[in-house]
Amino acid sequence: MEITVTGRSIEITAAIKQYATEKVGKLPRYFDRVQLIHVIAGRHDHQNFEVEIIVEAERVDRFVGKSNGPDLYGCIDTVVDKLERQLTDHKERTRHRKGKTSMSG
Repeated sequence: MEITVTGRSIEITAAIKQYATEKVGKLPRYFDRVQLIHVIAGRHDHQNFEVEIIVEAERVDRFVGKSNGPDLYGCIDTVVDKLERQLTDHKERTRHRKGKTSMSG
């Protein structure tokens, strides 16, 4: 799995990169087909940051989460929480679909 951390109009420090990488590195626990994670951090306006995380997984559409607020680290946490829910929900939906088809056959 590959993780990229990029900045839009802000410098990505080693601390930010390490924090984001550690947080998003846990996402494959929720859906094991994750192949690529893009973390994009930037300024929303003068007081707020914006974080967007795009998760690309095998044989499914992308999962995207966004958040903005005054604390960059808080935004990362919020988006990771959103993506954990998206990945968990997707895994549950696919698990239920497979269970129904195998019972009817």
